[in-house]
Amino acid sequence: MAPKTTRATQALDRLGLRYTLHSYDYDGDAPRIGLQAAEALGVPPSRVLKTLMAAVDGRTVCLLLASDREAAMKRVAAAFGGKSAAMLKPADAERLTGYHVGGISPLGQKRAFATAIDAGSLTVPEAEIHINGGGRGLQIRLTEHDLVVALGPQVVALS
Repeated sequence: MAPKTTRATQALDRLGLRYTLHSYDYDGDAPRIGLQAAEALGVPPSRVLKTLMAAVDGRTVCLLLASDREAAMKRVAAAFGGKSAAMLKPADAERLTGYHVGGISPLGQKRAFATAIDAGSLTVPEAEIHINGGGRGLQIRLTEHDLVVALGPQVVALS
């Protein structure tokens, strides 16, 4: 299978960061896409970070957390200096990121959004994690350190 190129992989290539691509059979009917990806790839759910798009006081933000964790909206709001937070509707997330739900990557979005990674979802900088590669059924594996370099996020408690 030939390697795929997405806006997410192009962003990593521009930064000169190392990564590998991993495809799996995407199940759009799975109750939790991140958990389905982890199972299909044979990796622990804690090693697959899901990308969530939210609004904090009307500002769009990007969140990453382990697929077996849930975002606490009060913590999300606090992380971005806001009073309230809510998840974006799927259609809004797709329009703003340029990706389809189930394939939203934190990299290569149409616009740059303030981003936070859940501190409890990271272990050690050299540990490898998976993030969405910009398409349904496509994951990028890279080190936690390289993800932080690529995104420039804040690392705070979100779950």
